[in-house]
Amino acid sequence: MPEADQKGYLFYKKKVRDNLSPQTLYTDAEVENIIFQTMAAENKTTYLSLRERTGIGKRIFHALRGLDVLQPLMEDPDITDIMVNGPECIYYEKGGKICRSPQVFESVERLEDVIQQIVGAVNRIINEANPIVDARLPDGSRVNAVFPPAALNGPVLTIRRFRENPITLEELTNWGTITEEAAEFLKQAVCRRYNIFVCGGTASGKTTLLNVLSNFIPAQERIITIEDTAELRLRGSENIVSLETRNNNVEGKGAITMRDLIRTSLRMRPDRIIVGEVRGAEALDMLQAMNSGHDGSLSTGHGNSCRDMLSRIETMVLMGAELPLTAVRQQMASAIDLMVFVRRGVGGKRYVDEIVQIVGYEKDNVQLENLFERQGGKLVRLAATLCRQKGEEI
Repeated sequence: MPEADQKGYLFYKKKVRDNLSPQTLYTDAEVENIIFQTMAAENKTTYLSLRERTGIGKRIFHALRGLDVLQPLMEDPDITDIMVNGPECIYYEKGGKICRSPQVFESVERLEDVIQQIVGAVNRIINEANPIVDARLPDGSRVNAVFPPAALNGPVLTIRRFRENPITLEELTNWGTITEEAAEFLKQAVCRRYNIFVCGGTASGKTTLLNVLSNFIPAQERIITIEDTAELRLRGSENIVSLETRNNNVEGKGAITMRDLIRTSLRMRPDRIIVGEVRGAEALDMLQAMNSGHDGSLSTGHGNSCRDMLSRIETMVLMGAELPLTAVRQQMASAIDLMVFVRRGVGGKRYVDEIVQIVGYEKDNVQLENLFERQGGKLVRLAATLCRQKGEEI
């Protein structure tokens, strides 16, 4: 925003605040009316064009009732990620491209206020003593915030947005993310209760694919979802329990971890357990849940390939338990049926790169077989059958 417009915004924002009573609960319409009346009255001595008044009025409303300069970005349905690197550096991803916003926050304090507004709405705390927090917005968008001293350039805010209407499997095939044959294969694998693990890099589409697959779970089944920050949106089932972790309170107590939630979910009579993402020692509990009669469970994790993901799961399990490596690998081999690797390519395009099955454990290693593999830009089926039959062949 040009310096003159910024000064005008700050001037009118102060006037509007002076006209708002802290003892009154205003509706959005009432706030908009007060903004309009205030600016109309002041315009008699400080002239602004209709366009300037409209722009400044919208920004004042966004500052009072929304996410300030981020609100227009939040209202753009084509923007998938918003990245704030301090008050004067805002980026967003649109159509797979990273762009810089011309807007800036008026101060560090204002950016901090917006972050506090977001995390406070979901009973999270962020401050100098607890500078990192995950949260979510009312529309389901995922939020990560970091305060100094952990963030050296000022408060950092990252928002991962999700569409109002979840992506469907048909859309993924139309976009070239997955072939129709592979899509139908995964759909049938979910229906026939194969345990599936989706892996990939950051922003590769893991959660999107997990959300798509979870909607093929039969409506009569009881589902328990477990996430750091609730973002899964299951539309096909009604018997759903959503569990979310919680950080320590100001006294350093009261944390609820992924491990806590996975363990308690086993006492909730689940048909399937969906773990949004495994990052640490809870990987062992996830494997044990898959091995304890809860076929058809789903999860995701960060990895560079299916084989690499298995190595990362090994490491995560060993972070929380002193187990022989052989025992860990045997657990993985018996718990996970299928692994799907998704990749984010040049230009932001996401696609399924490979689908593998775990065929067993031999010679101290988990044995994998590629079912689908991307060759020449297309996902090609390599194997005709699955080694673990759960009903008819897929």
